[in-house]
Amino acid sequence: MNRVIWIVLDSVGMGALPDAQKYGDEGSNTIGNVSKALGGLNIPNMEKIGLGHIDGIKGVKKVENPIGCYGRFSEKSEGKDTTTGHWEMCGVCLEKPFPTYPNGFPNEIVTAFQNAIGTKIIGNKPASGTAIIEELGKEHIKTGYPIVYTSADSVFQIAAHEEVIPLERLYEMCTIARNILKGEHGVARVIARPFIGEPGNFTRTANRRDFSLVPPHDTLLDHLKNEGFHVMAVGKIEDIFSNQGITEAIHTKDNMDGIDQTLNYMKQDKKGLIFTNLVDFDMKWGHRNDVKAYGKGLEEFDKRLAEILDAMKDTDILFITADHGCDPTMPGTDHSREYVPFLAYGKALKENHNLKTRQTFSDMGQTIAEIFNVSPIKNGTSFLKEIIHQ
Repeated sequence: MNRVIWIVLDSVGMGALPDAQKYGDEGSNTIGNVSKALGGLNIPNMEKIGLGHIDGIKGVKKVENPIGCYGRFSEKSEGKDTTTGHWEMCGVCLEKPFPTYPNGFPNEIVTAFQNAIGTKIIGNKPASGTAIIEELGKEHIKTGYPIVYTSADSVFQIAAHEEVIPLERLYEMCTIARNILKGEHGVARVIARPFIGEPGNFTRTANRRDFSLVPPHDTLLDHLKNEGFHVMAVGKIEDIFSNQGITEAIHTKDNMDGIDQTLNYMKQDKKGLIFTNLVDFDMKWGHRNDVKAYGKGLEEFDKRLAEILDAMKDTDILFITADHGCDPTMPGTDHSREYVPFLAYGKALKENHNLKTRQTFSDMGQTIAEIFNVSPIKNGTSFLKEIIHQ
């Protein structure tokens, strides 16, 4: 086993966790509710690996002889955001969630940020990203003030028109905010949200950047890099881990580009990890309650999955999972506290093996650590011996 291709379908959860009530997420089931709303999903490649056999999954067909291993994973960390989920996969479990700001950021943060960037801000409230640029975009163009907003997630987001605040300056502002937002105000991510267009017709661009906190201790990625393995990050993985433990990275403009870049890395035959995040499920469809597009996105990924399976070498292992839920059928537009599905496939792995319910996302990372025989990560239990041909 020379290489693991690890694909995170951002927000593709599969049912509320037992503590979902604490987060207001009872009844959430991203895959199941999308399938129900659309009268089913056409995802034969994931079903072939074993998606429909995962304990508790709804809205997905079972096949007679799945070719892979499958299970569902609970989130041990407090929270339900992207950083929390990805960090836990790689060995970091958070005992308390990142701070959120349902009433906007306090004066001490706003004042410090305004003083540091030398200009006022507008906004400072929770909002949908597309809605707030429609609301404040005209004022932003007139004044040049950046739009600052948050959501139910632990994020400090800065929206700016690319012709008003150039990208380099926007990224600089994000770096300034990141340096301010530490300690009790250490939000998970500062996010640059550039857009273009005219009032009434604004469009967010693919030049988004995430500025995450640095993980509090070494992760799987550090262990792999330190032992000389390649860690190839596709999409926002590099941002989520603040470039820690990454040997090379490429940002992507959408899911299809993410799959293209994953396939490009697969052609390079480097030993190590290809770690891919496909963000459209979350950013474009989950947060916008676009059920139809969410279902179409799952079907489009499934079609491309055939290419990934065809490109795999006998020494490759494929993991497919998610980092949280974002059920577009539920009221509101926030992430949901859900189990995540897990699929694994490779010539070295058993067929039709049910991992059942695992208690932490870290089990995935611990298994990868064992595959490459690097130091164990801080949390999680490897299931390699359970899935590998003996």
